[in-house]
Amino acid sequence: MPLNHQDHFLLDPGIIFLNHGSFGACPRPVFEAYQNWQRELEHQPVDFLMRRAPELMRTARQKLGAYLNCAADDVVYFPNPATAINMVVRNLDLQPGDEILTTNHEYGAMERTWQYICKQTGARFIQQPIPLPVTTPADFVEQFWTGITPRTKVVFISHITSPTALIFPVKEICHRARAAGILSIVDGAHAPGQIPVDLQAVGADIYTGACHKWMLAPKGTSFLYARPEIQEQLDPLVVSWGYETDPGFGSGIQYIDYHEWQGTRDLSPFLSIPAAINFMAEHNWEQVRVRCHQMALEVRHQINAITGLDSISPDSGDWLGQMVSVRLPEVDVNTVKAHLQDEFRIEVPLMRWNDHPLIRVSIQAYNAADDMAALVSALERILF
Repeated sequence: MPLNHQDHFLLDPGIIFLNHGSFGACPRPVFEAYQNWQRELEHQPVDFLMRRAPELMRTARQKLGAYLNCAADDVVYFPNPATAINMVVRNLDLQPGDEILTTNHEYGAMERTWQYICKQTGARFIQQPIPLPVTTPADFVEQFWTGITPRTKVVFISHITSPTALIFPVKEICHRARAAGILSIVDGAHAPGQIPVDLQAVGADIYTGACHKWMLAPKGTSFLYARPEIQEQLDPLVVSWGYETDPGFGSGIQYIDYHEWQGTRDLSPFLSIPAAINFMAEHNWEQVRVRCHQMALEVRHQINAITGLDSISPDSGDWLGQMVSVRLPEVDVNTVKAHLQDEFRIEVPLMRWNDHPLIRVSIQAYNAADDMAALVSALERILF
């Protein structure tokens, strides 16, 4: 059964919310834990930030590390994946002609980051086309790998893509990259919480993920994982007290102190991550994922039935989690989106990806079959 809006979430009950993928939605108990941390901080700010913070943050990292199957000291908190990736790319020793291989399914903010750094360094950002529909993970890996050249220095790939909502076989890509001596960086913004993430199994050199999306944490909570061999290469984006810190100050771990202590900021969102992980455990999130995945398949079939268009991937769980992008006929996506919002009170993103109109439906624990039926009915009225 869905967890209803009013009992468990803070969402407006007058909105059919099918856009969890953009900014998430924080459950009431997690939001209350977040507010409690804020109150505790304000009660004695000096004691909280100067004395207690390193241990509190270590405890929060331990909980996250266990959830992701990695050492607590190999993850550090960032407000969002974009900030984490910006730190990483500015530390890469890119030379003119070096290549960063990615796909044409990547998140726009990340594309802009790479394009910026390539302008500064003379490196090349290569977007390997992955046409739709995808077929098998093995075929994907082979198709992606045809973009590798002797100049490829980095592979950058989403675990779950933002525009097309596809799970990519990042484990196989990362393992190939390691064998070839190529740095692997995974954008996992949509993965933690939506699908199980085992960082040891994935084997990426760098992996960033959002906790405020599918993990249900407060806004502004994300992490960066780096293999121990990579960590010393990562200077901080913001140089503050954590850089070459005094003995006895901070965590005593360079990787953590360089990136965790960036001056005065609210640590409450990060300290609330254990509450988010506990909330998922208490509500049997494996069953939630299964139910949401099944609804995602069903709504895709229903939309395809009214449009007559094909799916962009097989129904296999290899490709889809709780989020699905569905083809639409040739339409003005902004006009359709406005109709859905204004007339039907449905919050769902529409976009043009490689000139293909798509609607991306995110399904979370609070959604029910009635939400899907309302969306399909509204689309039928708007499109036809």
